[in-house]
Amino acid sequence: MSEKHLVCQGADCICQFGTTPDKIKVIAQSKHYINDENGSEKLIATDKDLGQPFKAKSFGSCKKMNNNPCKPAITKWDGFYDKVLLDDKAHVLLEDSKATCSVAGSACVSITFHGQTAAMKAGNTANANEDVQSQLNPLFNIKKVEEELLNIYLIETPGF
Repeated sequence: MSEKHLVCQGADCICQFGTTPDKIKVIAQSKHYINDENGSEKLIATDKDLGQPFKAKSFGSCKKMNNNPCKPAITKWDGFYDKVLLDDKAHVLLEDSKATCSVAGSACVSITFHGQTAAMKAGNTANANEDVQSQLNPLFNIKKVEEELLNIYLIETPGF
């Protein structure tokens, strides 16, 4: 799986025959999350996300349908990670996975952004080496950021 990201809800997709991008909306499972501390937003996308697993359920107008409104109908995903199985024998999608649409044909839907985003937490700064950080970025004060994150945590956590 060398250096490929897993795909999650909110990933950007585009169809080569459509006019606008859309975002993946995971519909096949509801309990496996990635890079989501609260387990509420970043469901892992799988090869079982078939039909219309997209937020707007459209890629604009479709060249295969004489520029009429696109109504994607995903029949299968290719290029998924086959070494991990989730529930219902679902394989996780990778950022280079492609989908087949019953209207537009084979491998016409591709992922342009996997959907994962990094979030800085207090633990990141606690584990950072202050000397290394000051050499890499002399304008960044790791101790100050750590204190600010702790203050935010204390404000958001009543009774702490």
